[in-house]
Amino acid sequence: MAKHPAKFSDVFIPIFADALKGYKKVYDPMAGTGKLGKIKAYGYEGEVYCNEIEPEWVDYSFGVDQWYVGDASSMPHIADSYFDAICTSPTYGNRMADHFEAKDESHRITYRHYLGRVLNKNNTGRMQWGKKYRKVHEDIYLECKRVLCDRGLFILNVSDHIRKGEIVRVSDWHKEVLSAMGFVCFSDEKIKTPRMGFGANSALRVDHERVMMFYSGG
Repeated sequence: MAKHPAKFSDVFIPIFADALKGYKKVYDPMAGTGKLGKIKAYGYEGEVYCNEIEPEWVDYSFGVDQWYVGDASSMPHIADSYFDAICTSPTYGNRMADHFEAKDESHRITYRHYLGRVLNKNNTGRMQWGKKYRKVHEDIYLECKRVLCDRGLFILNVSDHIRKGEIVRVSDWHKEVLSAMGFVCFSDEKIKTPRMGFGANSALRVDHERVMMFYSGG
């Protein structure tokens, strides 16, 4: 199994477990290694389903009940309204999406570097913030809307980043897109987490991530 550079921060796992109590089937369409499965250690009693586009990142050690390997924007094998909850963290469109092959031994934290090969062309981990990044996430969220039941819970963990000294407000965009699709946000919290201490913007890190919770329309 390949290393993954962007697993859920440990601080979020008990928060997710508490919010998901009483839900029977939770799905992470952009699961990475499937760390969401750790919610079972904090009292979650339902089933955890995860999808990851890169098979090398699939990890069974976190207690995931069922893995899918595929493109989250097209999951025809999953029935409509199959899940009553979704909990996921999209990529942030930052420099972790750099996908050139490193020619030296300098330290890099990118999806490409950790996987050790070129990412799938539809993997958002290779997409900088821009038109393609936004289009693919819109497609993924439309598929999430299809597989999530009416009044289902949607939990989103996302962060802004700094580019050329300015904050790129990725979080607000994700919230606006989900709201436009009929999801109703009832909670939006900023939670401080450890951030990388090196790189081009090491002195200008956004010091928090956001956890947003929505109900699906219906």
